[in-house]
Amino acid sequence: MFLIGSRAFGAMSQCGICSGAVSKYKCPGCLVPYCSLQCFKDHKAAPCTKVAAAEEEEQAQLVQPPRDFENGDESQVATRLRRQQLEAVAASEEIRAMLRNEELQAIVSKIDASATAEKDLDTAMNLPDFKGFADKILEVIASFR
Repeated sequence: MFLIGSRAFGAMSQCGICSGAVSKYKCPGCLVPYCSLQCFKDHKAAPCTKVAAAEEEEQAQLVQPPRDFENGDESQVATRLRRQQLEAVAASEEIRAMLRNEELQAIVSKIDASATAEKDLDTAMNLPDFKGFADKILEVIASFR
């Protein structure tokens, strides 16, 4: 488990039914975590209610804040990557292999969805795996200058 800001990544939640095991699943109706078929059956014995408000709040957290370049700020144009650079990053087997790491995926997703992306990026740069990932991307991009 590791921290970025105040969020922990790699941690699992406890079963909301038996509290005796790590949950692997969530009820599609109310999102309560459960660990097994038996716990799911126990949970479904009493009707659960959809948590629409919680779902909406979760979705709202996934919405990205507008970025400068999305607001028509032309000063960002010089720092955008060219198509050739993006294709090189996407084609890099080394970068693709790095992205198979679930912890790295979680870090990238958090930064991408963050309202404080620059701060989270600075924090992530202190993690060896993320720094190696960022350095590899910069190496691939630099080869097209």
